[in-house]
Amino acid sequence: MTFKTYITALVFLISVAGISQKVWTLDECVAYAIEHNLQVKNTSYTKDSSKETYRQSVRDLLPTISGYTDYRIQFGRSEDPNTNDFVNTEFFRNNYSLGSNLDIFQGFQKLNSIKASKFIYKATQEDVLQEKFLLAFRVMSAYYDIKFYEGLVANSLEQQEISQSNYDLVQKQVDLGMMAGADLYEAESNLLGDKFLVTQNKNLLANAKLTLLQEMNLTEENDINLQPSLDATEEIIDKEIELDSLYTVARGFVPIVKSQEYRVNAAKKQLQSIRGGLYPSLSLIAGIGTSYFETNVDADGNLIPFRTQIKDNTSKFVGAELSIPISNGWSNRSRVKQQKIAYLQAKNNLEIQEQELFQLLQQLVQTNRALTDEFQQSKKKVQAQELAFAIAQKRYEKGLINALDLFQAKNLFGVAQNENLQVGLRLKVNKSTIDFYNGLPIFNIN
Repeated sequence: MTFKTYITALVFLISVAGISQKVWTLDECVAYAIEHNLQVKNTSYTKDSSKETYRQSVRDLLPTISGYTDYRIQFGRSEDPNTNDFVNTEFFRNNYSLGSNLDIFQGFQKLNSIKASKFIYKATQEDVLQEKFLLAFRVMSAYYDIKFYEGLVANSLEQQEISQSNYDLVQKQVDLGMMAGADLYEAESNLLGDKFLVTQNKNLLANAKLTLLQEMNLTEENDINLQPSLDATEEIIDKEIELDSLYTVARGFVPIVKSQEYRVNAAKKQLQSIRGGLYPSLSLIAGIGTSYFETNVDADGNLIPFRTQIKDNTSKFVGAELSIPISNGWSNRSRVKQQKIAYLQAKNNLEIQEQELFQLLQQLVQTNRALTDEFQQSKKKVQAQELAFAIAQKRYEKGLINALDLFQAKNLFGVAQNENLQVGLRLKVNKSTIDFYNGLPIFNIN
């Protein structure tokens, strides 16, 4: 293999490796995080448990059926079931029974329990969705933090390149005797400062990537590449956001509010169910039983066969039971009072969630207005500092200003770029959050 062929093959392999490395979009990061997040799974288990509780509350309407059997060996003085006389002997006996109970009326306790458990199940469904949304917002925040630090690295590399060009220019002029050696030291100091800033920003970028990997629970990777996004300095269309209409839309679908609303309804039904315990209850009962005795003999003294005894000793019953609660240490009424408090507390928690939602939206709207103004001003500042730096660069090349003045102009330009990048990304995250509360599908979450 010739050296040229070797280099060609090496370049090909490197390019293939670069292509094969996955590039993540925000939706892919969110989807992976939701699928692998342990807290989301834990909340889903709670939902599954609530679902089974609801199903069991429905099954509680079915009649209860129970069977019973025993085998007893009696010693000493016992009653002979054949003659009802007391005898001093040893014998064994079998008893068999089957009974059923069907509740007819219990103050609608079971029906209200079904409704309450159904509301709790719906609340846990909303809890799962809320946990997914919270995770999605954390992933989005970490995602754009990476974008910000990538921008910082790019800006600092640009500043480093400028400092490198200035250092090369000064070195040539020092070699020609047009500038003093002290100017070269200043240029080198500026270059080393920019290199240090590049290193700092790369470390910040690595920490931001680690945060995203942890939120995604992507344990098998130690780095992540994100899809290039639109420039954060794109034109912002300033649209006035109506807080009241935003709150009306968000109030109708935000999971944490809907979850608490379901819990209020569940607490109300639980109160009605507990109140049902103050009323009489009516049940239908039915049963069948039989037995076998070792002492059961016929007129000739022969033991009656098992099958014959089971048939002859069979008894059946059907009836109704009425239970009237009179006094139980006032426990039923105490439970009603406790549940009343729980119901009022659930209503108060709903009001708290509504208040927190409204305040959050207030803050988002205010922040959006502030960031929009800051973004427009930061764009103008970048343009002005870029022009000032270009002028300072030309003056420095002509020897009209020293390296310190050039370094200051360059730093002001870099700071303006970073400020514009930061404000632009914050505005993007804030607007995406507002779009979410406006009901727009910014996350692909089921």
